Amino acid sequence: MSLLIPIGSKTSLLAEGWSLALTEPGAYTLPSDLPTDLECLPAIVPGTVAAALEAAGRFDRDNPEPLIDRDAWYRCPLAGEAPGPAILRFAGLATVTEVFLGETLILSSAGMFESHDVAVELTGTETLSICFRALKPHLEKAGPRARWRPRLMNQQGLRLIRTTTLGSMPGWCPEVHAVGPWRPVSVIRPPASSSPASHLLPAREFAVSATLDERGSGLLKVSFAFDGPPRDLRLVCNGTEARFANDGERYSAELRLPAIKPWWPHTHGEPALYDVILQVDGEGFPLVRTGFRSLKVDRGADGDDFAVIVNGEKIFCRGAVWTSADIIKLPGDRAGYEPWLRLARDAGMNMIRIPGIATYESPEFFALCDELGLLVWQDLMFANFDYPVADPDFVIHVKTEVGQFLAATQASPSLAVLCGGSEIYQQGAMLGLPERIWKGPLCEETLPALAADCRPDLPYVANSPSGGALPFYPNAGVAHYYGVGAYKRPLEDARRANIRFAAECLAFSNLSDSETLVGGKSGIPRDAGVDWDFEDVRDHYLGKLYGVDPQTLRSQQPERYLALSRAVTGEVMEAAFAEWRRPGSTCNGALTFTFQDVMPGPGWGVVDVDRTPKPAWFALKRAFRPVQILFADEGTNGLDIHLLNETPADLPLVLELACLRDGRMAVVSGRRDLTLVSRSSESIASTDLFGAFFDTNYAYRFGPPSHDVTMARLKHAQTREILAEAFHFPLGRAHAMHDAEITVSVVESGAEFWLELSSDGFAQSISIECADYRASDNGFHLAPGAIRRIRLAALSKAAGRPQGTIRSLCGDRTTRF
Repeated sequence: MSLLIPIGSKTSLLAEGWSLALTEPGAYTLPSDLPTDLECLPAIVPGTVAAALEAAGRFDRDNPEPLIDRDAWYRCPLAGEAPGPAILRFAGLATVTEVFLGETLILSSAGMFESHDVAVELTGTETLSICFRALKPHLEKAGPRARWRPRLMNQQGLRLIRTTTLGSMPGWCPEVHAVGPWRPVSVIRPPASSSPASHLLPAREFAVSATLDERGSGLLKVSFAFDGPPRDLRLVCNGTEARFANDGERYSAELRLPAIKPWWPHTHGEPALYDVILQVDGEGFPLVRTGFRSLKVDRGADGDDFAVIVNGEKIFCRGAVWTSADIIKLPGDRAGYEPWLRLARDAGMNMIRIPGIATYESPEFFALCDELGLLVWQDLMFANFDYPVADPDFVIHVKTEVGQFLAATQASPSLAVLCGGSEIYQQGAMLGLPERIWKGPLCEETLPALAADCRPDLPYVANSPSGGALPFYPNAGVAHYYGVGAYKRPLEDARRANIRFAAECLAFSNLSDSETLVGGKSGIPRDAGVDWDFEDVRDHYLGKLYGVDPQTLRSQQPERYLALSRAVTGEVMEAAFAEWRRPGSTCNGALTFTFQDVMPGPGWGVVDVDRTPKPAWFALKRAFRPVQILFADEGTNGLDIHLLNETPADLPLVLELACLRDGRMAVVSGRRDLTLVSRSSESIASTDLFGAFFDTNYAYRFGPPSHDVTMARLKHAQTREILAEAFHFPLGRAHAMHDAEITVSVVESGAEFWLELSSDGFAQSISIECADYRASDNGFHLAPGAIRRIRLAALSKAAGRPQGTIRSLCGDRTTRF
């Protein structure tokens, strides 16, 4: 574990003056061995070798060169550092590393995920050198025999070394290898002698806990150990303070805060946060910023369920699987994370999963999730492999990295689930190995013991997926569900699978608005060893939903093919989440795979590699609305309407329902005023709004169909704002293609622009193209009978008055504004 810094100390980043040189592996032992004429490049710290090379125009992220077959030397003169005692902190070094102060070796590290503090005496004349040894020879070393070999990775030696698998998964991400000081290097100085805290020694075993009890009161506990004379130490939060007591070994204080606001996921309330202050002899020092919430997982009476309960409320968790803010730079600062995480929040996501194939993200990531009200499902960095848990050295590294991660995030209310890793159990089970082989001590003993010791408040999941008769069966525990998706099951399988919680699901090759067919298969993900890719999966559903042959359409009408391809994955996602969110569903949450792309092209991400939301992102934004209306086709039991209100306020609403013939004429309609109570749901049979039988979902088929689309609209009763809409296609989407005329006007309100759209008939998947602006919704269906208002957010300060075009899937009309 890293030292906790003395209160009042000064920390400065070593971010300037670094150089980088690449050498043959093992060619040089000491910094003084390096040739004086060795080519050096400016280095970025924190950063990676790939980032430094790219900045120098020497690295192509689309055609990356290997970076694991050379030594990388980073050097930084410390001439600007004042002489005296200091702590050098290395927050993350990737991966097999030697650190020299002058010619003295001060640190050897073999784990990417560990932080190191080294006490030194600086003279102000040294050079700090870090050598990242070539990883390839270490990957090729023989180790304990593995009982299975995952096809996903191209470097089987990764099971023996604590580093990321990013860059070693062909077909999933570019082969960009993580090498370098990817987390900050800093110098920590003791407090100035004039500070009241100048004699406070480095604290040990710092612990903070912020919880919410059953009565809604906050309970804050802080404790730590240090050696030194007695001091007046007080804990302060939200205007309340308590004195620290010393039991001879630890200082501890406890605050009970009865009037505290609880921290909520943003879909269900306010993510309230509070500053925690340590007062030393009257001088205040910030400790952490935290929120108060209770959290548990309900596994149901049969033990097979998985529902996240926050502050006593069951939360339907929806979101996506995180990959990387930038696979080249591996940033860990707020600026690197914030644009991505705000897109997650803006899409209505309330959970992000960090998978075991990635990296631990920094405390800044969790601080942003705390602020934005995003829950975090955290896999520990283990995936697919048979890890050498019998090796004591391996276990020591595991305990260090996990303990440090949990210590760094202990005050973050966003951290919600701790998981032993990704697809270890699934990998062994799918290869036909017995449970006693793949359900091993790493995830069943070592990791849960660490979790219980460091974070007993967090629910622990042994592996993702796990819990069923076989770990990959989706009807118990935690699933990776690709029935709808890779396995090309019909949409009805989303209900048939009886999912309890899908930690990942619904992977497609998602197109952006700008993507064309020029790139061929570039950027399209695929699984190793299969003769299909995720474009084939997308094409399968394109054919099913729109009644066309994808290959014929692609060759004869490429623009039409692209338009349908952009729309179809979002349509499938909306249909699946409508099934999973309805009252009565067994599903308690689902996270799409993935949130962002890691390379250009139509990847799994719902956000492009340049942070541009794809049509699928907008579809998820509609599917994730806290106030929602859903259709459920119950066959001969008719078409049900489900209303959801996850917000903390009761809502006065107007529900409108209409069945349209030829997308225009309402053959039957109904209306109801109602109040939807806070955090509740209501289910209504559609015929209840008509007052008599009508074959809304065309289940009985008495004669020819009378309509081709059913529309439900939910309005706020006072403001008349459209809060949500739902659509049902009794004959399929292909039979509801109507060439509607769309009318649009640009309205300026204050400093914002809005589009006001109306139509004389039903129009599918409206596409808004407007340079320099992002629409608040896109790809939505537009029904007659109401005006849709779409806010336009400027993407730059230089944006002028909005100009653009509007199209739908239903014809060749283009409406300009």
